[in-house]
Amino acid sequence: MQSTDLGNKESGKIWHRKPTPATRDGIIVNIIHRTSDYLPKVLRFLNVAFDSSGDRLMAGDHQGNIYVFDLYGNRFNLVQRTAQACTALAFNLRRKSEFLVALADYSIKCFDTVTKELVSWMRGHESSVFSISVHASGRYAITTSSDTAQLWDLDTFQRKRKLNIRQSVDIQKVFFLPLSNTILSCFKDNSIFAWECDTLFCKYQLPAPPESSSIIYKVFAVTRDGRILAAGGKSNHLHLWCLEAKQLFRIIQMPTKVRAIRHLEFLPDSFDAGSNQVLGVLSQDGIIRFINIETCKLLFEIGGLDEGINSSVISPHGRYIACIMENGSLNIYSVQTLTREINKNELSDGLSRKRLQILLKGYGEYPAKYRMFIWRSLLQLPENHTAFSSLIDKGIHVAFINLQEKYPIKSRKLLRVLQRTLSALAHWSAIFSDTPYLPLLAFPFVKLFQNNQLICFEVAATLIINWCQHWFEYFPNPPINILTMIENVLAFHDEQLLQHFMDHDITSQLYAWPLLETVFSEVLTREEWLKLFDNVFSNHPSFLLMTVVAYNTCSRAPLLNCNLKADFEYFFHHRNNLDINVVIREVYHLMDTTPADIHPEGMLGVFVALTKGQYPVFNQYPKFIVDYQTQERERIRNDELDYLRERQTVEDMQAEVDQQRVEDEAWYQKQELLCKAEETRREMLLQEEEKIIQQRQRLAAVKRELKRKEMHLQDAARRRFLKHQQNQREMELRRLDDEIERKVYMRDQEIATTTKDLEMRQLELESQKRLYEKQYSRNQEAVAKEMREDADAYRRKVNLEEHMFHKLIETDQSQSLKTQKLIEENLATAEQACIDADWRIQTLHKQRCDDLQRNECYQEVANLLQENRRKEVELLNAMMKAETKKWGEAEEKKLHLTSGKKASALSDASRKGFLEQELSDALEHAKNPLKEAAPRIQHEHVPSGCLTGASQLSDISKMDSSSHISLSRRKLEWDTTGQDLIEKVRNLRHRLTVQARNRCQTPHLLAT
Repeated sequence: MQSTDLGNKESGKIWHRKPTPATRDGIIVNIIHRTSDYLPKVLRFLNVAFDSSGDRLMAGDHQGNIYVFDLYGNRFNLVQRTAQACTALAFNLRRKSEFLVALADYSIKCFDTVTKELVSWMRGHESSVFSISVHASGRYAITTSSDTAQLWDLDTFQRKRKLNIRQSVDIQKVFFLPLSNTILSCFKDNSIFAWECDTLFCKYQLPAPPESSSIIYKVFAVTRDGRILAAGGKSNHLHLWCLEAKQLFRIIQMPTKVRAIRHLEFLPDSFDAGSNQVLGVLSQDGIIRFINIETCKLLFEIGGLDEGINSSVISPHGRYIACIMENGSLNIYSVQTLTREINKNELSDGLSRKRLQILLKGYGEYPAKYRMFIWRSLLQLPENHTAFSSLIDKGIHVAFINLQEKYPIKSRKLLRVLQRTLSALAHWSAIFSDTPYLPLLAFPFVKLFQNNQLICFEVAATLIINWCQHWFEYFPNPPINILTMIENVLAFHDEQLLQHFMDHDITSQLYAWPLLETVFSEVLTREEWLKLFDNVFSNHPSFLLMTVVAYNTCSRAPLLNCNLKADFEYFFHHRNNLDINVVIREVYHLMDTTPADIHPEGMLGVFVALTKGQYPVFNQYPKFIVDYQTQERERIRNDELDYLRERQTVEDMQAEVDQQRVEDEAWYQKQELLCKAEETRREMLLQEEEKIIQQRQRLAAVKRELKRKEMHLQDAARRRFLKHQQNQREMELRRLDDEIERKVYMRDQEIATTTKDLEMRQLELESQKRLYEKQYSRNQEAVAKEMREDADAYRRKVNLEEHMFHKLIETDQSQSLKTQKLIEENLATAEQACIDADWRIQTLHKQRCDDLQRNECYQEVANLLQENRRKEVELLNAMMKAETKKWGEAEEKKLHLTSGKKASALSDASRKGFLEQELSDALEHAKNPLKEAAPRIQHEHVPSGCLTGASQLSDISKMDSSSHISLSRRKLEWDTTGQDLIEKVRNLRHRLTVQARNRCQTPHLLAT
């Protein structure tokens, strides 16, 4: 037993695995509603109700939670929270999603299970409503409380009628009778009234129960056909009332353990036409006992002292019983499980063929859920498992190996079961291996019993033994004797139809045999066929032959209109618009009215069941014909097997030839495709090579253009640089010229000044001393200025040489970078050439022809490229060595320059000391010119001619000659200095020009 706790879930599954209720209790699932609070408690279910389908039920607990349980879909849903206890529940039969609930505040509300919204709110009761009864149409509902009953219109939710009673008599129950407009009202004084629904007119009143019974009615139940009313109360007696006769017809005494009856309900059955025979009685001990009201026997019971039942509801189709237990949980029982053993015993022991025939005549067919069992009981199948297994173990009979080719069946399982059944029949009797219509005869039974092959085989064998009597006496021809019986009966009952058949050459092999060999499966639907064979298996074997006659006579109108043989053939091989119930009634009429001399019943034997243990021998056929046919068939089969083997050999050889031809064709096609692919690839390679060549040409053109532009830019830069250098040189020359002109001008000015001074000395002899001093001071200033100018000229010369040297170094560095860039570009070109050569070598390696010659050529090219790269590396190394040497020379020159600067500094220091000494001497001479003149002339030696005039103050002529010599010598020194500067500038220009030419020639040398 599975148990489900709803908890706080609003929806979910009722069970989590397929329920398998036990036979002893039949419980499908136990439903509990526990809260998940700090102190959990069980919420007790109070009411439960099924809908009209019987697969959904609704239950409400004492807190007003209403759940809907879908037993078919295995789902539950919380559809409403009313916040108060519900006292009664019912579904609205017209609108399937609506339900009615009576609440503790005496009101009735209608809710929708889908939208969960309130549809209507009905008030009018002054006490608790304990019963809701809905009319079969779903339009009206009766709500009952202890003091009143009210009739509601469920379309408008308005009160239509109200049943008022005397205060001394309370209502026990008011409800609708099934399938009628009658309202039955039961009161606590045991009075029962029947009312008309529309007018509330009292139709009748049941008489009072016998005085001997002291029972007071409290609970009631009515059968589905509304004919029997069961009433009970605080007693172990049940009263059964016939509402048609309006009288008590039976009193049933329950066991002594039953002291009071709390609930009554009939158990519906789909095939009892509403005349329910099983009544469920809930007693004070919490046990529901189900009894048969006809036999007064106890069938089964549910519940117990440990698990008592408070209330229960049975589904309309009688499959489920929902019970509210004393602990507040909800149990759902399976009626099929509870009644399984009872039905077996009842059908096997209590139902004879005669009783089944009576039941069959009353309802026209057997209940679907009991049909297979009834057939097994009627046919008295022995269920010989061992004998059947021995037939099955023989395997598929050779006659039915290729059954699929003749009878293509979609279902592989059905085909397999049909093959096994036919093979078992063929192994049982040899004639069935040659019976062409056996698959048609057995197919409907195979389809019906495909899950039980033993029953299928035994039903087919029983049918052949009993209903196919004398069919094989004229084998392999149709059973002429059986067809003659049918023709005689047809001639007796419908001579006109038979004459119509004869006029159009329609024999019994056309209008009777197709129906027999297919056992009507071609012309009837499944339901019609089952209904027919319910009657066939319940009657004499001649019933099947009479069915053929009845089918023709019931179809006489369309048959009389047929004139072509094809129309007759079509009619007896297809379904027609014919009522099977009419045909069955006609069969019974023919069975009763056919004379005994032509009645098939006198020519066919009675029903004979299969023997227990082993199946009987079936030899009701011309054995010599069958044996001869079997021998001939075996010979033909052997010949056919030989032919098939030879044909298979030929086919295999042909297949091999075809396969070889196909393989050859495929190989040739593959070779052609390979050739085409190779040609395509070759063309693609040529195109790619052309593209690559074009790309390389475009790349070379672009490189040439870029090189040209680069050379143009380099030439422009070189020209600009040369122009800049030229401008610099011109500026230097102009500056030197200006300097020379300035010096010449200064020399001229000095000469003019000296001349003027001499003239002034000649003119002013008297002022010789001041003139001498003035001349001496002027000479000193001129010497100092000359020395400053020489120092400035030397400094400018040094700065110029340093600037030129730095320019030379920068030019060398830029030329080295350009050379290195050119070498890298040449190296990248060589690497690309090497990669191209490798790719071409790999491509040319695949082409067998001209490999060696081209390989040698490319090897030579590769060697030349390698030699060039080696030479480039050597050249780069040489340049790097030259660069290192130059850097060494630059360092040496830098050291030489440093030593020169130091020597110049020492020379400047010595000159400065000399000038300071001369200045001090001049100052002393200025103070005592006459005293010190002679000693200085005698003892001091002046290395230069700058101071010669200063030491010869005693003689004017001697001063003039020495002054003239000094000026001539100074002029000669200035001329020599100017020529030296010009020569140095020329040498510098020549050296720069040579270096520029060498740098321009170096890239060309590297490129070669």
